[in-house]
Amino acid sequence: MDKYNQWSTYPYLDQKLKDELFSMSKQDRIDAFYKDLEFGTAGMRGLLGAGCNRMNIYTIRKANVGLAKFIVKRGLLACQRGVAIAYDNRYMSKEFAMESARVLAKYNINSYVFESLRPTPELSFAVRYLKCFSGIVITASHNPKEYNGYKIYDENGCQMIPAYVDEIVPYIEVVDNELTIDTNLSVQQEDLIKIIGADIDYHYLEEVKKIQLNSQVDKSKLKIIFTPQHGTALKLVEAVYDETGYNYTTVKEQASADPAFSNTKTPNPEQSQAYDLALEYARKYNADIVLSTDPDADRLGVAVKVDNDYILMTGNQTGAVLLEYVFSQNIKNKTMPENPIMFNTIVTSDLGEKIADNYHVTTEKTLTGFKYIGDRIAYYEKEKTKRFMFGYEESYGYLIQSFVRDKDAIQACLIIAEAAAYYQQSHKTLWDVLIEQYEKYGWYQESQVSISGSGLKGAQMIKKIMNDLRTNRLSSIGDTKVIRYEDYLSSKAYFDDQETVLILPQADVLKYFLADGCWIAIRPSGTEPKCKIYFCITGKNKEEILKRDTYYKKMINEIIGNK
Repeated sequence: MDKYNQWSTYPYLDQKLKDELFSMSKQDRIDAFYKDLEFGTAGMRGLLGAGCNRMNIYTIRKANVGLAKFIVKRGLLACQRGVAIAYDNRYMSKEFAMESARVLAKYNINSYVFESLRPTPELSFAVRYLKCFSGIVITASHNPKEYNGYKIYDENGCQMIPAYVDEIVPYIEVVDNELTIDTNLSVQQEDLIKIIGADIDYHYLEEVKKIQLNSQVDKSKLKIIFTPQHGTALKLVEAVYDETGYNYTTVKEQASADPAFSNTKTPNPEQSQAYDLALEYARKYNADIVLSTDPDADRLGVAVKVDNDYILMTGNQTGAVLLEYVFSQNIKNKTMPENPIMFNTIVTSDLGEKIADNYHVTTEKTLTGFKYIGDRIAYYEKEKTKRFMFGYEESYGYLIQSFVRDKDAIQACLIIAEAAAYYQQSHKTLWDVLIEQYEKYGWYQESQVSISGSGLKGAQMIKKIMNDLRTNRLSSIGDTKVIRYEDYLSSKAYFDDQETVLILPQADVLKYFLADGCWIAIRPSGTEPKCKIYFCITGKNKEEILKRDTYYKKMINEIIGNK
């Protein structure tokens, strides 16, 4: 209530936020003010609105004070190199971008703000191209319209890793009153804010076109339906397809930069409802593939025509097909480097590792979050002991070439189209290629269950689930023995009652390896009261994996009390 009163009595508060404050119920006030909006390893993400636990101009300013002090500590050159800033189509995105630039200017730090909305991967590219010290993206990624977010990047164009975030957070926490942060600038400070756009687009697209492995493949018969889900991918995906000769149709109803996402049921390509309108287009135009990017264009979802209908591929399945295509064509073209390496995460399917092994490519697993993959790319680029070949997450994020250090749906749109055209010449679809992998390496079923809450009660529920699982360690799940248990918070693993140390950074993740070759991982979200449960189910055939998947979901729901 002290914090609520501080806001409600502040004389210069934005009028829209003031009106919201006075219309809040008691529970609304608790959820908006029971804590400060957390700055986690991915930055901040939250509901738009009034309060210290909401995304608004005041919490954005507070976060930027932390980033500014972090940069100032690095010296004058870091301030001069400055910060590249991009934003998506969401409510308040442009305003948040400009507020970020103004706070940085107050600390005499240069900023380079895109003239209009741009994809997250282009921001990563811009940081490197402009030789900036840092970067900012204003986006809530694939979350609903009520959300927005703030992500920060290091000089490598990679999302800030925990070591940097741990230094920034104390600077944020010492800001006693976010309402009184001064953003009035002198003329000289105003000049520190620079607008960028077309030049970065050109150089980024030139790099994207270089990822082609078979640029002369016959594209004439391939039909693509593309939707940007009202987001940032439209301009660049259309440009890259036009320049490389692909036949595509854009879902025009979802092409506008609409913050309300008016013509889609969800902007999240991980959810089947996101494809409803695009599939109508696909049936009308008899398309071969459907591609859906999320609002900030770092994720890509794929649907494939199979037997006169369309199958939605999961992120793991698309990743497996892309691995097969990229590796096989590099071998064919004699462009596979020495000591190749690919990256995925501890909650990504094991199938990708088997494909990599077949092509003598090392697999390295990281924690969930592409920042960890980007950080390892930078490490090997410096050490020169391994050569990056591919990186992906199960959450529909792929990276083909490392001129970007985040997942990149623009790159993925080009290479998935090329793969589809290439296999079409052999009368195969992308789905046929996936089935070939299953028949060669074993069948896999990857799925997720999410447990969500809201506000303080939701956060307490998720915390209790994780505490209970740690207090009462599972020795079996249903009638199947747990043969290995990993707790990334304690950095310990247990196998045959032998304790070993995990080498990855600490994270609130539990993973159970089962005697039948399956595994289950549980990970709470770092930005909202949600807990994700990942299932990697394997078996001899489709019937076996579907049966196991249903069984393990039932067992886990019983264990955690999820009704």
